[in-house]
Amino acid sequence: MEVDKPATLVCTVLAINSTDLCYRVCSICERTLADNPINGPSSPCKFCNFNAFNPGSSGSKRLFRVLMSIATDTKVFTVICFDRAARVLFGCSADEFFDFAKLHPFVADNVGKILEGEMFRMTLAKPKNGNAQHLRVVSVFPLRSVFQPAIETLRELYNVRAES
Repeated sequence: MEVDKPATLVCTVLAINSTDLCYRVCSICERTLADNPINGPSSPCKFCNFNAFNPGSSGSKRLFRVLMSIATDTKVFTVICFDRAARVLFGCSADEFFDFAKLHPFVADNVGKILEGEMFRMTLAKPKNGNAQHLRVVSVFPLRSVFQPAIETLRELYNVRAES
């Protein structure tokens, strides 16, 4: 599907790549921060730490970046779903999901199983970055009236109450 303008279609989730569902960004400017696999989180945002208007150090937060396969009635696509649209699927922030996943094994794999086969109306757009390879999910709307975001199903599965 070559899309010059955003296109809305009805699709089914076939699979979700569960290896890397989120990434860290600066909590102020939302620029991507690199993680060091040995020492954990990298240094704070270089831009915000040296910004004269912001003398304090910046923290970080996580945002969703979900690679998934979807199918329409005629074609299968690999798309990427960033934070705003992914929150509809997950029902929580990426930080909340990450914290939940630290306590409960196989959560990332179970998300794929939970969302597999769900039908959505998705709006897809061409990436603004010329180097990007996948269509972007601009918006997601569940088509099943009893759809539950993944975190709710995971809480039931792991017998965990929602925090207030």
